[in-house]
Amino acid sequence: MLMSGVAEEVSSSATSSPLLSFMSISPTALGSPYSPWLRELKSDERGLFLIHLLLNCANHVAAGNLEQANAFLEHISLLASPEGDTMQRIASYFTEALARRLLRSWPGLYRALNPVAADASVTVAARRLFLDLCPFLRLSFLVSNQAILEAMEGEKVVHVVDLGGTDPAQWLALLQGLACRPEGPPHLRITAVSEHKDHLLHTASVLSKEAERLDIPFQFNAIVSKLDALNVESLRVKTGEAVAISSVLQLHSLLASDDIATIRKFFPFKSAGTVGELLDKDQGSDSSSSPFNLVPSAKMETFLASLWSLSPKIMVVTEQESNHNGSSLNERFMEALNFYAAMFDCLESTLPRQSVERLTVEKKLFGEEIKN
Repeated sequence: MLMSGVAEEVSSSATSSPLLSFMSISPTALGSPYSPWLRELKSDERGLFLIHLLLNCANHVAAGNLEQANAFLEHISLLASPEGDTMQRIASYFTEALARRLLRSWPGLYRALNPVAADASVTVAARRLFLDLCPFLRLSFLVSNQAILEAMEGEKVVHVVDLGGTDPAQWLALLQGLACRPEGPPHLRITAVSEHKDHLLHTASVLSKEAERLDIPFQFNAIVSKLDALNVESLRVKTGEAVAISSVLQLHSLLASDDIATIRKFFPFKSAGTVGELLDKDQGSDSSSSPFNLVPSAKMETFLASLWSLSPKIMVVTEQESNHNGSSLNERFMEALNFYAAMFDCLESTLPRQSVERLTVEKKLFGEEIKN
């Protein structure tokens, strides 16, 4: 319904909807958020209205208009719900993200209300739930494993470098595939990279037990590191090994860190607030002159070149089909709104609204990503 192509839906319905267009409406023109007509909106009308409110709110947040943004947030919060229909759920998490964005103007208040970072183990658990509930990552595992098996046909020593390192599901299937080879399984090494040591230890335990059960010579190497700080020499690739590299939803993080470095290079302001203002410049500015369009992603190029130096037989990459690294808040907001609309739609078609598993994935996985 409203979830497929948010931008197109807003554009096509601006003149036909009885709500008219709220793309540039002032919050005072909406009346009281407690107005009876708001409670009487049908689901599709409420969804469209929430989209308009979110877009206007994002515009005011980007421009630093606190009073107007607050007024829109009040309207949205009364219509949104993490347990409602799809659009209500999406609006609930985007509302929280926009409110946190505003609070960053007061660092003391922001830290007081957000004292602890999200628990990584909770995020990993939510990602595993998503793996069970939706087919996307399992399909990517299947395709990636098949490509690796074909590339490693006849190889006696195989070294897989996993740039994610927190989920053993893909490699359990690969172990089973290698065990079925007519020529017998190779000697397998898996080197996994992750910031979280506990998750690496869990993966090592699960894979070691499965390799022992399948009688596959196996070695697991754990590297605790952020991706942008990884030294490829620590991967300990040896002469004679056939190398496969796998990256699942990881490489885009290098683009984000590279964007920050690019801004500091081209705009060496002393104040972090000035850089923040640059990041949140209005969409109406000339994007063709943006440093993001002039400079290649140096961090990404350097990282990929270092992987290329390992002479891998194959590298398989899974990434979201979305660009969340735009230079303006409005650009990132629209990309994220369209992308997560599809994700929430998927869960809507898979699970009932009262599902605890669905709420966990939406809140602990998608909700945290939306805040980022």
